[in-house]
Amino acid sequence: MKDLKLLKRCERNRKRSKRRAIYCPIHGCYLHSVSQKYKLFASHPGQLQRKGIGRQNAKILIASQTAVLLENEWLEAFWCDECQQTKWYHVEKLAKSTDKNVGRASYSISLAPSYLWKQAVGVDEARGNPSVSEFTRRHARMAKYKNF
Repeated sequence: MKDLKLLKRCERNRKRSKRRAIYCPIHGCYLHSVSQKYKLFASHPGQLQRKGIGRQNAKILIASQTAVLLENEWLEAFWCDECQQTKWYHVEKLAKSTDKNVGRASYSISLAPSYLWKQAVGVDEARGNPSVSEFTRRHARMAKYKNF
C-alpha cells in the first residue's frame, strides 16, 4: 500500500514542467530569470528578411499587419551566479530536440543589442522622457517602491 502511494507521487512529479535550459554563455552555469519576457515585433520588411522570409512576402506581411510578432524570440533579464550580476539577453527558442530522452527545447542567447529594444513592446525608454526633470524622475521611482 505504501509503495503504491509512493509510485503515484513519483508519477505526479514527472508531470511538472522542467526549468528552461538557458545557460550563461561565459561560464556555462544555469541562468535564473529575473524579469518577464518582452516579445519582439518586426515593423519593417528588412527585419523579416533577416529571419528568412522572402522580400515580397515580408512586404505583404508588413503592409497588411503593420507589426508582425516574431515567434520564439524575446528579451529577458537573467541573473548569473558566477558573474553576480543581471544582464539582458536576446533569447531565441530553437526547435525541440529529436532525441527521445531529451525532448526539451534548446535556446540561443546573446546579449541584447540596443536596436532590439525598439522592437520590444511594453518596455519603457531606458533614458526616460527627456522633458522630465531628474528630480521628478527620482521621486516617481521612490513612490513606485513605497506602493503609494
